[in-house]
Amino acid sequence: MELLNDIVEFKSSPLIRERLYEYGKAKTFSEGEVILNENTYIKAIPIVTSGSIKVMRTEEDGREILLYYIKSGESCIMSFLGGLHQDTSKVKAIAEEETEILFIPIDKVTLLIKEFPEWLDYIFRLYHKRFEELLEVVNAVAFKKMDERLLSFLKKKCELTKSHTLYITHEQIANELGTARVVVSRLLKQMEDEKLLQLGRNKITLV
Repeated sequence: MELLNDIVEFKSSPLIRERLYEYGKAKTFSEGEVILNENTYIKAIPIVTSGSIKVMRTEEDGREILLYYIKSGESCIMSFLGGLHQDTSKVKAIAEEETEILFIPIDKVTLLIKEFPEWLDYIFRLYHKRFEELLEVVNAVAFKKMDERLLSFLKKKCELTKSHTLYITHEQIANELGTARVVVSRLLKQMEDEKLLQLGRNKITLV
């Protein structure tokens, strides 16, 4: 779990890394596995040590929309807030790939805040980053056309996987963008005609 050292904020304090290992419990999730469901109580704060997580919001009619990704060295600010206030989760977290997570119990999170000022600074920086990402989602839904949102989604996904080729279905894309599969298929074919990407069977390659 050396990847936890990638949390830059903690490099000046090796002791806090020792505390995280001491308090935390590591668990590995396979791709597509649900880590946290909506409306469940949060008993521990997750820190991603390898892999990545996608955080989704589900409406009553079953439609979903992608809010943001949590990458190695990061945590979920929603879990921080929900756990500290003994509230239920308002989002669903799913492993984007094989992911290892260090779970820190809520009571230990409070101890860390008291003992290490840099831990609180880490939380505030995460909050700021997530807030900006949520503003991007709101801006995209309110002001951008679906083709712009789709292309931005594909580029972000490629950046996350560090590959120009994505192995993903049109249905999966539609679910994460909160739209219909036929809309995604039509726009992807249009983008292929414009030489922006190449389509394959459950595969998309950005040009």
